[in-house]
Amino acid sequence: MPSYADVVMQDVIARNPEQKEFHQAVHEVLSSLGPVLDRHPEFRKAKILERIVEPERVVMFRVPWQDDRGEVQVNRGMRVEFNSALGPYKGGLRFHPSVNLSIIKFLAFEQTFKNALTTLPMGGGKGGADFSPRGKSDAEVMRFCQSFMNELFRHIGECVDVPAGDIGVGGREIGFLFGQYKRLTRRFEGVLTGKGLNWGGSLMRPEAAGYGQVCFVEEMLKTRGKSLKGARCVISGSGNVAQYACEKVLQLGGKPVTFSDSNGFVVDEDGIDAPKLAFVMELKNVRRGRIKEYAAKYPKANYVELDGKLDHNPLWQVKCDVALPSATQNEINAVDANNLVKGGCFCVSEGANMPTTPDGVNVFLEANTLFGPGKAANAGGVATSGLEMSQNAMRLNWSREEVDRRLHEIMINIHETCRTTAEKYGTPGSYVNGANIAGFLKVAHAMMDQGLV
Repeated sequence: MPSYADVVMQDVIARNPEQKEFHQAVHEVLSSLGPVLDRHPEFRKAKILERIVEPERVVMFRVPWQDDRGEVQVNRGMRVEFNSALGPYKGGLRFHPSVNLSIIKFLAFEQTFKNALTTLPMGGGKGGADFSPRGKSDAEVMRFCQSFMNELFRHIGECVDVPAGDIGVGGREIGFLFGQYKRLTRRFEGVLTGKGLNWGGSLMRPEAAGYGQVCFVEEMLKTRGKSLKGARCVISGSGNVAQYACEKVLQLGGKPVTFSDSNGFVVDEDGIDAPKLAFVMELKNVRRGRIKEYAAKYPKANYVELDGKLDHNPLWQVKCDVALPSATQNEINAVDANNLVKGGCFCVSEGANMPTTPDGVNVFLEANTLFGPGKAANAGGVATSGLEMSQNAMRLNWSREEVDRRLHEIMINIHETCRTTAEKYGTPGSYVNGANIAGFLKVAHAMMDQGLV
C-alpha cells in the first residue's frame, strides 16, 4: 500500500504534468518525511502535504519591450508565491531563456524550506522571465526591467513579497527594477534585496552565498577531523556564487582549480589565486565575457569546450578533494558523481539550487561522501538578504563585521540543525534528510498554528 507521501507525490505528478523539475524538487523533500509523518499523524489529518506542495499564488504576465533597433520584443514573466507561513515571500528573480513554470515552481518550493532553515521570518517565492541579458545593451536591459516591473509591482512589497537576484539578475538589474518600482509606487522601501550599498543594500550580500557554501564545507569537514587547508577544490560556474566561494576557499588555505560557464570550463593546475580571481571578476561582472578568455590570459590553464552529446560533464573528471557545484540545476548526474568519487572527492557542497540529480545524490550517499544539499549549503545568500531586510526596516546599516558575524552564526546553526535532526529521525550523517525534515517541520508547525488558510 502506497504511503501518504507516495499518494501526494502521485497527485503532484497528475496535476502538474510535464513539470519535471518541480516533480524532482517535491520528491526530494517528500522522500525524507516518512519518519516525521509517522510521529505527527495530525499533519495527515490537516492535509499539510497536500497544501504545502501547492503554491499560494502564481502570477504570469507578458513583458513587451523595445530593443535598440526599434523592434518590439515580447517575453513571459512570472512570480510564484509559494508559502507565506513564516513571513513575506522571499526569493530571487531569474532572467534566462530556460525559465518556465516548472523551474520557477521548483525554485520557489526549494526556497520555502531553505528560508525556514535560516530561522529568519521569510516565506518562499521565486520569479523570473525567459529573457537573456547576455548580449543586450544596458539600455535594452533597463527597458526590459522597467516593463517587467510594470506588472510585478502590483504583487510585491516589503511586507508582502521581497524579490532578489538570481541567474541573469545582478546589481544592474536590481537597480533598474528598484528604480521603476519607486517611480510607480512613490515608495522607497526594502522591496528588493541585493541593492547597491549607497541606496539600501547590505555589506556582505554579494559574498554571502559563496562564503556560506564554503562555511558549510568547513563545518562538515570538522565532523571528520578535516579542514579545507591544502584541499583541492573544483568549482563550477563563474558567477557571483562561484567567485566568492573561490575567494573563501583561498582565505581558508584551499586550492581552487576550475571555473566554468555554459560553453566550457578552465582548469588551472597552478591554482586560481587572488589576482587570477580578480581577473575573473572583472571578466564576468564588468566585461560580461566568456570563461575561455581566462586561458588566453593565463596560457598554462587548459580550456575545455563542452560537448552536449556527452552523457557527462568532463569538469567533474578533474581530480579534487572538494566539489562546489555553483552553476545551475542538474549539472551533476550519476556518471558525474561516480567520476567525482573515483577522483578522490570526499565532500560536495551545493552552491546552486538542486545541481545534483537524484541518482547523483544517491551515488554520494552510498559512497559516504559528505554532501551538503543546496537548501542548507547555499542558504547564506538568502540569510544575508534577510539581514538586509532587517536593516532596511530599522533604517540602519550594520558594519561588515556585524553582518559577517551574523552570517557565520546562521550557517553554523543550519549545519548543526541538519546534523542533529538527521540523527533524531534515524538517519545520522544525512544532511539531505536533516535539511528536508528541519525545514518542513518549521513550515508545517506554522501552517498548523495559522489554521486552514
